[in-house]
Amino acid sequence: MIKVSIITVVYNNAAFIEQCIQSVLSQTYQHIEYIVVDGGSTDGTCQIIEKYKHQISKYISESDGGMYYALNKGINLANGEVIGILHSDDTFAYSTVISNIADRFANTSCDAVYGDLWYVSKNNSSKIIRNWKSGEFNVRNFYHGWMPPHPTLFMKHTVYNEFGMFDTSYKIAADYDFMLRTMASGKLHCEYLPQVITRMRVGGASNKSLGNIWLKTCDDWRALRRNKIGGLYTLVMKNVTKVGQFFHHATFFY
Repeated sequence: MIKVSIITVVYNNAAFIEQCIQSVLSQTYQHIEYIVVDGGSTDGTCQIIEKYKHQISKYISESDGGMYYALNKGINLANGEVIGILHSDDTFAYSTVISNIADRFANTSCDAVYGDLWYVSKNNSSKIIRNWKSGEFNVRNFYHGWMPPHPTLFMKHTVYNEFGMFDTSYKIAADYDFMLRTMASGKLHCEYLPQVITRMRVGGASNKSLGNIWLKTCDDWRALRRNKIGGLYTLVMKNVTKVGQFFHHATFFY
């Protein structure tokens, strides 16, 4: 059986971390390694995590350089053949998510699996705000601004060994750079799982202020140029295609 490592990074998120942890622990798949990396929370988050410590494979609580530093720390700790990320204010959509992902890896010998994502209300995770339907994989789609939702992306551990981890020089878009570096390289076998993988609460770091939106745009542009994927058209389309996600049955990909 394939061992799946799930990494959660948390900073002062006592309001939602328990739901996140329970979402992982409720998975029907048995071969899960759950890693929680806390950045030194002071709001009661650590006390909540301690309640589940005996069900968490590895738990670290210490200050670090930010989310991407913490994710890299979690990846270095992971022993699973497959690695996925569940952010501390997100939950898996169903209890069978990891089982379905593991089956796809086992049956296709692929390097990566991704699916669909629901953006949900911050205070009501059953209220869908945006429906991100990814669509089948095609490297050319990246040139048209396409990308899979990173919270749904599961990668073989060997991909991180070959391509490296998150570039911490990016403030917000290290995940986009990572996907361009790996999936857009044309070297990986990537599989689309047509189901919702993750419920992601709105209000993330990339869009919580105008300053962050500008920083995200600058980071995206640097990632595109660095990886030699498209240009200004790609950057514009990356944002334009999000409009369709607000219409729950609309799909925008090329």
